[in-house]
Amino acid sequence: MPRLRGRLQTAATALLAVSGAAVLALAPSGERPPPAADFDVRPASSAPADPATPADTTDRSPTALPRRVDIDRVGLRADVEPVGVARDGSAEIPGNPDRVGWYRHGPSPGAPAGSAVLMGHVDSRTGELGAFARLVDVRPGDDVTVRRASGPPVTYRVVARASVDKDRLPAEVFARTGEPVLTMITCAPPFDPDRGGYQRNLIVTATPVAAPR
Repeated sequence: MPRLRGRLQTAATALLAVSGAAVLALAPSGERPPPAADFDVRPASSAPADPATPADTTDRSPTALPRRVDIDRVGLRADVEPVGVARDGSAEIPGNPDRVGWYRHGPSPGAPAGSAVLMGHVDSRTGELGAFARLVDVRPGDDVTVRRASGPPVTYRVVARASVDKDRLPAEVFARTGEPVLTMITCAPPFDPDRGGYQRNLIVTATPVAAPR
């Protein structure tokens, strides 16, 4: 997978420069990363609520459901489907690596408050790039467009990115109150096959360009 490893090497260097995160390693030569099924939707103990419990204020009407996410500058375009929580408490990432999952127990994109969470694969078992492979190229100032089942699309602007341990997602990632944000998550190096794959998550945060409608 030289192409993927090269992209991750470039991303690791850029992420280190932007966020001051720890050095990001590459997957060992000859190893093919599995699908990004190692997200953990259980935030730190400081979380105000159990993320697996649907929020009463979330708009889940069919018209509010996200259908597609586009980040034109990096050529990221992917269909979106709702996902929930697996038995072990981890996120149910779409089985198709070309699709992005919207965490349906939290706010939807365009909601007036809270964090709308999108999660996607960085690659597949065969080494093909996943829906969020280009998330590593996203930078503050990039526009993100989320198209919904009906009504106008919602546009966000990237304001921050960070790399965190995969089992230590900040509680605010799943916030149901506060300022509206879009939070996008994918796997990040290092890749350790003996520890279940990628050991970190890349988190990209964006805020609405205009008031959600």
